[in-house]
Amino acid sequence: MIGLSPEEQAFLRRARVAHLATASADGTPHVVPVCFAFDGIHLFTAIDAKPKRVPGWNLRRVKNLRENPRVSLIVDHYEEDWSRLRFALIAGRGDVVDAGTDWEHAWDLLREKYPQYQAMHDGGSGPIIRILPERAVVWQASRDWAK
Repeated sequence: MIGLSPEEQAFLRRARVAHLATASADGTPHVVPVCFAFDGIHLFTAIDAKPKRVPGWNLRRVKNLRENPRVSLIVDHYEEDWSRLRFALIAGRGDVVDAGTDWEHAWDLLREKYPQYQAMHDGGSGPIIRILPERAVVWQASRDWAK
């Protein structure tokens, strides 16, 4: 997995929110906050049943992925004590899956991490954005990832 240390991987597994960046074919950027799960190889985020302006398959992030699979996901941690700041910026390729082993695996991870998915009326059954990381930039103000 693109050379992340065990501490950096643990940071990705613990983090609750990330920001997903996609771009249209002409390069117009689009960034949205997402819940996500990380299995050590892929990052997954759901197109879930939370209220949206348009149906899931018509969301800008999904349209962008069909036009341009390049994505970035940033996971950051902020505190007023700036010695505890950190982030991981993951760049890679994304696609949308709506069935199969990766889809089932992703929903299992998301339901385990976010109990809210278990309570949703669809129980977590929508499409999944699957990201295969190709590059990671990580930074922290302190050398101690456990802080």
